[in-house]
Amino acid sequence: MTAPTVVITGGSRGIGAATATAFAEQGWNVVLTYHTAAAEAARTVASCQARGQIALALPLDLADHDAIDEMFERAADELGRPAALVNNAAIVAPKTTVADITAARLRRIMDVNVIGTFLCARAGVHLMSTRYGGSGGSIVNVSSAASRIGSPGEYVDYAASKGAIDTLTLGLAKEVVGQGIRVNAVRLGVFDTGIHASGGQPDRAWRIAPALPMQRPGSPAEAAAAIVWLCSNAASYVTGAVLDVSGGV
Repeated sequence: MTAPTVVITGGSRGIGAATATAFAEQGWNVVLTYHTAAAEAARTVASCQARGQIALALPLDLADHDAIDEMFERAADELGRPAALVNNAAIVAPKTTVADITAARLRRIMDVNVIGTFLCARAGVHLMSTRYGGSGGSIVNVSSAASRIGSPGEYVDYAASKGAIDTLTLGLAKEVVGQGIRVNAVRLGVFDTGIHASGGQPDRAWRIAPALPMQRPGSPAEAAAAIVWLCSNAASYVTGAVLDVSGGV
C-alpha cells in the first residue's frame, strides 16, 4: 500500500519540522515548504528519510501568491495527490501598538498569514476534493490563542490574522465536508520556537512562562501530536473544530 502524503507549509524548523517528523513516524511521506531556511529544511528532510519515508523540501514564499499553485502542482507530480495539508507557515513582526502600525507591515502580515493560507487551502481542496477527482483528506490550520486574546501592545495584527484563520477553518469545513475533506485548526498558546526571535523577543516564551497556567511554554512535539491526530482516522468524525493546544491560556 502506498504511503499517504502530507504537505506542510513552513516545515523547515520549529513546529513545522516537529510535525514533519511526527508524520514520518506514522508512515506518511512528507512535502515541506521553506522560505529562507534551506539548511534547516534539508535536516528535516533527512529526519523524515531516517524514518523510512520519502520527503521533499520545496521553496515557497506565501506572499508570492502565484508560486503557491506551482508548488502544489510540483508536490503532486513528485508524490501524488496529498491526503493532508498543514497550513503552518506564518510570520510575526516586532511588537508595536495599533497606533504605531504601518500599512506596509499590515500588508506583509496579511499577505502571508491570511491570503497565503487561503490560497494554500484552495490548492489543497483542488487536489483532495472528490469533486475534483481526489480521494478526500484533511486540512489542519495552525492558529494561535492570540486570536481570542488580541495580543495588545505586541502583535494585534498577528492576532487578527489568526482570527481570520479561525474563521477560514469554520467556513471551509462546511464547504468541503461533502467532498471528503475534514478541516480543523489547532489554536496554539506560547510555544518555545524561533518565531519569538523573528519578532525581536527571542526569550519571550520562557520570560512569560511564570504567568502561564502551566508555567511553561509548549514544545513543538506537543503541537505536532495534536496536528497528526487531527489528520488521523482517530479524528474521523472531527471537522470544523478549533482545538486549543495552549496550556490553559
